[in-house]
Amino acid sequence: MTQTLTGGPGLTQERNLVTEVPGPRSRERLARKKAHVADGVGTALPVFVEAAGGGVLRDVDGNTLIDLGSGIAVTTVGNSAEAVVRRVREQLDSFTHTCFMVTPYDAYVDVCEALAEVTPGDHAKKSALFNSGSEAVENAVKIARVATGRDAVVVFDHAYHGRTNLTMAMTAKVMPYKHGFGPFAGEVYRAPMSYPLRDGLSGEQAAARAVEVMEKQVGADNLACVVIEPVQGEGGFVVPAPGFLPALARWCREHGVVLVADEVQSGFCRTGDWFACDHEGVVPDLVTTAKGIAGGLPLAAVTGRAELMDAVHTGGLGGTYGGNPLACAAALGALEEMRTHDLVGRAREVGAILHERLGALAAVHPVVAEVRGRGAMVAVELCVPGTTEPDAARTAAVAAACHAAGVVVLTCGTYGNVIRVLPPLSTTDALLHEGLDVLAEAFAATA
Repeated sequence: MTQTLTGGPGLTQERNLVTEVPGPRSRERLARKKAHVADGVGTALPVFVEAAGGGVLRDVDGNTLIDLGSGIAVTTVGNSAEAVVRRVREQLDSFTHTCFMVTPYDAYVDVCEALAEVTPGDHAKKSALFNSGSEAVENAVKIARVATGRDAVVVFDHAYHGRTNLTMAMTAKVMPYKHGFGPFAGEVYRAPMSYPLRDGLSGEQAAARAVEVMEKQVGADNLACVVIEPVQGEGGFVVPAPGFLPALARWCREHGVVLVADEVQSGFCRTGDWFACDHEGVVPDLVTTAKGIAGGLPLAAVTGRAELMDAVHTGGLGGTYGGNPLACAAALGALEEMRTHDLVGRAREVGAILHERLGALAAVHPVVAEVRGRGAMVAVELCVPGTTEPDAARTAAVAAACHAAGVVVLTCGTYGNVIRVLPPLSTTDALLHEGLDVLAEAFAATA
């Protein structure tokens, strides 16, 4: 397929460092951040960006960095993608806000119609639009509770679902997401996730283990929904063993439990299909989306079976900014980019490069315990060689070396020992290979 270079007119698609990273101008701005922004808002790499597009970020010091993070899987179509910018500008010329709950507009309905087309399954679907992934997940739980008349929610080890009170309860990792913020919402239960590196179980065995926990500790008659990331994000890009998701889906269907797929990080072409559920033909009852949906503007959605979505009374779903017209225009532009440039196919191409290069890295660095992921959502887990003991220190050192060399990488994982690679799908093969060269150099330098 033809590679797309979107965004940032005149932005050269190459890494170029003219100062240390971060440079003096970024450091000046960091001091200003310290004075005016709450310390609780951290940054992975304190460079201040002035332009971005294709596969690069340019900072205020003139350094051009290779982006392997996509703003945590948000700018899948690239920064300032042409169709996103065009549609948002057109919407700006018309109006910026009315609140859909006061006076509706076509773009909201257009997004909902598009979501019905691309999400898994051919059943009748409806959507409601929100601002963030956390909001989407919380509203999916609300819908499931009303539709079933039950209260309990099951989530999984290593899960991340957000930072609101309910979604903090659903999230597994304490630091930095939950520490000191309790008490949390009740009726949230945790089941064991399929984690092949650590449990050695087949998908069916791992599903049977999870079902046993749900039946004994919750009871199907009390369970409103099972919420799962088909590929876990913050938890370490954990890909469940084949058969795990289908087995869970069957159990939910047999017991009238709503299956919610949290596709906030994995959705919209990222894994080499429209949604991660598609890889095993799993059709969830509800799908939550955000991040890659709108090319960088804040938008999220719950999409699901029409009868479930319609179970909630009028006025029970919504929010002042949910489905803002500018964000809806951006989403329609992002979807145009995805289709025009076959970003599903591009994600598979990127995934092939990532697995080949990272596999070669693992062959020479025994600290790499596993390379895993789907499409352009791939990670390496670092452990003490010959064990599954997490090596968070080496992980942090590798990431820091990449940052200093002008490549943006992100870490994740319950144990802080996973380096994840999430390039925008607008990047070039040359940029991707150069970024992976730097990653390889970082592994060598920190050995």
